[in-house]
Amino acid sequence: MIARLSRNPLFVAVSAMTLATACSTGQDNAAADAEKDTPQAEQAVAQSVDKAAVVSHYADLAHANFQDALTAAKALDAATDKLISEPTAANLAAAKEAWLAARVPYQQTEVFRFGNAVVDDWEGQLNAWPLDEGLIDYVADADYQYELGNDGATANIIASTSINVGGETIDTTELTPQLLADLNEIGGSEANVATGYHAIEFLLWGQDLNGFGAGNGNRPATDFAQGDDCTNDHCDRRADYLDATTDLLISDLEWMVAQWAPEQADNYRAELTGLAPEEAFQRMLFGMGSLSLGELAGERMKVALEANSYEDEHDCFSDNTHNSHYYNGQGVQNVYTGSYTRIDGTVFEGPSLSDLVAEANPELDSTLNDQLNASMAALSTMKQTAEASENPVKFDMMIAPNNTEGAKVINNTIVALVEQTGSIEKAAQILGVNSLQPDDAGHSF
Repeated sequence: MIARLSRNPLFVAVSAMTLATACSTGQDNAAADAEKDTPQAEQAVAQSVDKAAVVSHYADLAHANFQDALTAAKALDAATDKLISEPTAANLAAAKEAWLAARVPYQQTEVFRFGNAVVDDWEGQLNAWPLDEGLIDYVADADYQYELGNDGATANIIASTSINVGGETIDTTELTPQLLADLNEIGGSEANVATGYHAIEFLLWGQDLNGFGAGNGNRPATDFAQGDDCTNDHCDRRADYLDATTDLLISDLEWMVAQWAPEQADNYRAELTGLAPEEAFQRMLFGMGSLSLGELAGERMKVALEANSYEDEHDCFSDNTHNSHYYNGQGVQNVYTGSYTRIDGTVFEGPSLSDLVAEANPELDSTLNDQLNASMAALSTMKQTAEASENPVKFDMMIAPNNTEGAKVINNTIVALVEQTGSIEKAAQILGVNSLQPDDAGHSF
């Protein structure tokens, strides 16, 4: 949890200098002289946060966050390239660690998704889930659960030079980034996910066949080996697939970094900063509220818990779901406070929504900051429970039937996220956004 940082000094301070008049007395002049010696902070009687600076910093924060996601994706690409060239257990472990590290900045970017269509329209190619992994590679038939009626659920692109889904035959001889992108949602099913972080996750870990028990996927490094060392067949195509989808991840992130880059006349940042501040605030706060409520509390926690469904956990192959949830929550806090800790450890900060709300309603600002800290504390409890040195309980174990302690951890987090969403809506009203209506994804809380 990041503590609330000191406010950025991008304010317009109005000095309370006493004006001497023709009838001023010596005492008045002495008071004026004393005031000249008073520190500037004590002289200021009014201050105003620059609304345009808040919007501009939000764009800067998005740019920095997506830059970090790109940097981490490049490290992942290098690690998977090494795995492909030298398919050893050590190189597979290193590629997995690179994937886990790449999730840290990316999950914090999701707060930009819901309020900004340019991100939401693009996001599915990178982070769509759940996926029917049999579209991509071999699966254990006895333990494979997939979307009913999905013709692509067992297509196995890696094992096939052509696939037929929904009556459409696709030549898959050459596994290129463009081909894989075109296969997303083939046959009209959202479960047909061919690219992005979760496709890469599946290629590195394989299926998690442990159900509600401990353990994640256990793909052998020899699944990428050549010749007689190859296990589970088609190792050359599996390597080609992994190479293509990591390359696509990089090109997608490069495009998004450019959308938030400063000093460009034709990108999304220019559009956003050209809006009236209240319109930009609507996008910022809608993103915070919708990720908090409908997506994180609803789709990513409530659904899995109520259905006791490990198929609905976010990072289901790696059992990294607790971290994905944690960094989603961190992204919400980042936007409100205007502060983001970069992957190199430096803190990027500037004028924020919190500064604006504090100026108009200090009590509400204090309440919302407390609630953001409370949700991060709840998410931290989930993270610590999953990463305990003895008897760790991962998210897929927390949602098991009759796991009352696991359910309590998740429900406490849901409650905290719902509470902060209510204050986000109040903050929107304070800032001139008349009707925020964050997306609840059809859930009742």
